[in-house]
Amino acid sequence: MNYIDILKKSAGKFSSIVCMGLDPVITDIPEIEDIAGKKDSIGNNIYKFYESILNRLIQKNIFPGAVKPNYAFYAQYGMDGILSLERIIKLYKSAEIPVILDYKRGDIGKTAQAYAKEAFDYFDADSVTLSPFLGYDSIEPFIKGYPDKGYYILTKTSNSSSEEIQDLKVNGSELFLHIAELIVKWFHPGIGSVAGATYPEQLKMIADIFTASKREIPFLIPGVGAQGGSIKDVMNVLKDTPDFKIHRINASSSLNYAYKTFKNMKYDDASAEALKQMNDEINSFV
Repeated sequence: MNYIDILKKSAGKFSSIVCMGLDPVITDIPEIEDIAGKKDSIGNNIYKFYESILNRLIQKNIFPGAVKPNYAFYAQYGMDGILSLERIIKLYKSAEIPVILDYKRGDIGKTAQAYAKEAFDYFDADSVTLSPFLGYDSIEPFIKGYPDKGYYILTKTSNSSSEEIQDLKVNGSELFLHIAELIVKWFHPGIGSVAGATYPEQLKMIADIFTASKREIPFLIPGVGAQGGSIKDVMNVLKDTPDFKIHRINASSSLNYAYKTFKNMKYDDASAEALKQMNDEINSFV
């Protein structure tokens, strides 16, 4: 089963194309005491937080179509954080939820091979995010070494200053459109695109290139929730693509820390409720 098959299977099984970011901010995670009532390590606190959320999702039969832990959010806590990332990936994969490792790597040769080995052999992620700045030399080691995995290429990112580079005109069209065309040129089942919900017009332009290629190229779409992107705007684009089930719309803080919105709920119940509402909103468009 290649990565596209995994995306379709999980979307069908869970009735969801939501990607739930798993981005631990230790000051936002409630302290979870061990059995003896003692404070735990940062890594164990992170693990127990996401374990409790997953247990509640299973209990309520509410699931995302993927999860996306961001490597940096774990690495900032040293080896304790890295080890918790490894455990969390195993935990969510045991529930048959695809795992996108938000990596944003971009290097060549043996260095790229080493990054790919870490992502796919050590962490056992299903897919990664990659930077195209060094050209295909930085993408090929991931595809060649792990042909059944997924590879999301940064195309038009959701941050406000992305225009400083990604909107530069090259031979009459924006750089992000050239990257979209390169993704078609580099095509391998599982190669995809990161394009932000905060730029729906640009998302449509990229989607048109992919649709014209007659290739199945999945989007990973950040920017919904705290960054202000609109699910309606995104779905107006995705519903016209050949198969919207291969795409994933990401939200992180609004799902992880939903207890800040649903103040009368425990954090895991609040996350489940926020995910249900996001699933329901997306599914109302299809």
